[in-house]
Amino acid sequence: MEFSSVLTTVESHAGGEPLRIVTGGVPRIPGGTMLEKRRWVRENLDHVRCALMLEPRGHADMYGAYITEPVSREAELGVIFMHNEGYSDMCGHGVIALATVAVAQGLVARSVPETRVGIDSPAGFVEAFVEWDGRRAGAVRFVNVPSFLHTRDLSVTTQNFGAVTVDVAFGGAFYAYLDAAQVGLEVAPPRVAELIQAATEIKRAVMERVDVFHPLEPELRGIYGTILSGPPRTAGGSQRNVCVFADRQVDRSPTGTGTAGRVAQLVARGQLAVGGTIVNESIVGSVFTGRALSMTTVGEFEAVETEIAGRAAIIGLNTWVVDPDDELGRGFFLR
Repeated sequence: MEFSSVLTTVESHAGGEPLRIVTGGVPRIPGGTMLEKRRWVRENLDHVRCALMLEPRGHADMYGAYITEPVSREAELGVIFMHNEGYSDMCGHGVIALATVAVAQGLVARSVPETRVGIDSPAGFVEAFVEWDGRRAGAVRFVNVPSFLHTRDLSVTTQNFGAVTVDVAFGGAFYAYLDAAQVGLEVAPPRVAELIQAATEIKRAVMERVDVFHPLEPELRGIYGTILSGPPRTAGGSQRNVCVFADRQVDRSPTGTGTAGRVAQLVARGQLAVGGTIVNESIVGSVFTGRALSMTTVGEFEAVETEIAGRAAIIGLNTWVVDPDDELGRGFFLR
């Protein structure tokens, strides 16, 4: 039998959210910047995204990444993140998982007790630090791109949940933030279908009201997802949240970029001081921490340098094939 593609991947997760990392079967990704590389991927490798993210090899909530050559001197590698709808600007759980894989598999020079991994993303450079004891990779922390509160107290009207008030913040991507109680919901697995519906309506309503874009790079634009939060369920937790992004995709992790945006929102509102930390739980109970390191500016916005921390694990090594006569094998989406 002849195959049109043979693709290899490393399977991982951070906080329960998958990261399928493509390690073979694709050409070198050209481009002088990560945005140029992402444009090339969108134009030339979208069939690979469809094959690996969607069914039958993936599912509606699969997440993945291409590793690229870096574009900055500080970085060891670059990354393009992908999902059910397209490509991300940045991804915190993805950085935690990718850095873990890079250290565990020796893709970077390792040092004890912590190995630094510099990563270029479309949203900018991030610096990860992975615990390494000479045998195993442990907890990961990374210094994110600057995060900021973009729009405060934006009122929008949804079709089924009425009027809500949201903040829009950037933590590597733009999110609409609100308390789940505004729409009469709690952040719990039995309410996932309702949370998806509410988040989708809110995202659509916010995008109709405001044109959101990064002041230094207009290609980073639009509401990526909606984050609904509620009270924590574990001792020491600050909140529990769920992020619905892309095409109704549900993040199983606390969402790394979403946690960074939440830190910036809280700092801007005077509810978290520089040096302060939040403990953010996901809908499945996993935890990321977010810390406000220092203040900076992004264009006209006051911004926060944040550090996000969590853990990841490798769960598999796969070889995938694409049969040119298998129409469904090219990937299909079913929600």
